[in-house]
Amino acid sequence: MKRTDLAKNMAVKLTERMKHAGTPERFAGEAALDRKEQRKLDQAKGLMPFAVKLDAQLVGEIRALAESRRMGVNELVAELLRKGLAAGA
Repeated sequence: MKRTDLAKNMAVKLTERMKHAGTPERFAGEAALDRKEQRKLDQAKGLMPFAVKLDAQLVGEIRALAESRRMGVNELVAELLRKGLAAGA
């Protein structure tokens, strides 16, 4: 094996280890949950992921509105959907 091939293999191994290592505690603190824990908490609250494709301008407006109201995008979208469904019924 050539020296360059060895270097490439070592770089690939290093990047794979970095991907699976997670966030060090000194940066995340104890507030960061892994995906499984977060998914269990969301399921306990009755939350489901719901993917929707929206226009970029509309997403920008939603983000700006959420920021001005100091609330999360998920909460704002849920509120807007509830209002829209109530108005349509």
